[in-house]
Amino acid sequence: MDYKDIKKLMDDMGNSKLDSLEIEFPDGIKISMTKDTKKEVIITNPGANVIEASAPMTVPVVQPKQENSLVTVEKEKEEKETKVEENYKVVKSPMVGTFYASSSPDKDPYVKVGDKIHKGQVLCIVEAMKLMNEIESEFDGEIVEVCVKNEDVVEYGTPLFKIK
Repeated sequence: MDYKDIKKLMDDMGNSKLDSLEIEFPDGIKISMTKDTKKEVIITNPGANVIEASAPMTVPVVQPKQENSLVTVEKEKEEKETKVEENYKVVKSPMVGTFYASSSPDKDPYVKVGDKIHKGQVLCIVEAMKLMNEIESEFDGEIVEVCVKNEDVVEYGTPLFKIK
């Protein structure tokens, strides 16, 4: 393995989310890299010499320029939405599944906009793998918005309700 290949590995690791990497090639070459800001010292006996120390690895990270006006417009839109939502507490889906507003199709929804709710109160059901999971409120307050429709498929972290 030549210097260019090793340099490429270092650059790739620096740009990744990995904290450590160990590679052993069939020809016996071993490469071990660790991103760390603090030093690790291993001592065999008290008062003995230091055996191993790893220094922090610094790799330059290149940030792409964002000169596209579309990106700027979307970023501004996200910032405005975030400022508006700061006044609300959001109940998010804890799993992937199907959202149900009521316990059965012929019953009223657990909650609707304007309802006062209490911490621990059931807000909806998320069905995952034929298991009905009751989603309870983590907050006291008032339902301001139901963010999804009945029988919508939701992902982990999808906002379900906004509470004021």
